[in-house]
Amino acid sequence: MRKFHYIQLIAVLLVSLTPFAVFAQPSGGVTERRADTQDGEEMMSGSDTNRTETATLGGGCFWCIEAVYERHDGIKSVFSGYAGGTTENPTYEQVTTGKTGHAEVTRIEYDPEVITYREILDIFWKAHDPTTLNRQGADVGTQYRSIILYHDDEQRKIAEESKTAAEKSFARPIVTEIVPLERFYVAEDYHQDYYENNPRAMYCAFVIRPKLQKLGLE
Repeated sequence: MRKFHYIQLIAVLLVSLTPFAVFAQPSGGVTERRADTQDGEEMMSGSDTNRTETATLGGGCFWCIEAVYERHDGIKSVFSGYAGGTTENPTYEQVTTGKTGHAEVTRIEYDPEVITYREILDIFWKAHDPTTLNRQGADVGTQYRSIILYHDDEQRKIAEESKTAAEKSFARPIVTEIVPLERFYVAEDYHQDYYENNPRAMYCAFVIRPKLQKLGLE
């Protein structure tokens, strides 16, 4: 199920109550901003490799996860994108079909002197429901699966330990995939900083904002 279908359903039910709401639909074709990262080695512009480490995580809609991490100290940048699939240079339209194998993920650049990878994962378990397979709320499909894409063996070890510890807080088993990052593709421009740029969009008002409020981030 594509997010825009969910937004349109909410709009039909609530438009009379929120006449100011707007939708942030794509403004045109696929942008050229998308970048292909092989084996997690290529860093985004503005990175300081001397003080920056990277985590790549997916927990449903990347708009949600992006907004959560942008509100924590030590986070230098967050990019929404696609990973875990087989199609090269996928577009959003392709990923939403569920046929490319990709998940919507976020690439998080952080200062390890301020926030550790283990703390990044502690936030991850709270930011979504890792016990629902290929689903977060009304967003359904393999593209919304819970996934940790580790960059090295140390991250893999920490991820597995963190998952085991987190399972004690859930009534059902965690279904989060823990797999090596092979390639990360940056999503189209209009997906970046989505909540900040579209605070009145229906999905932001009725899905992202309540999540941030629940986490004490807004």
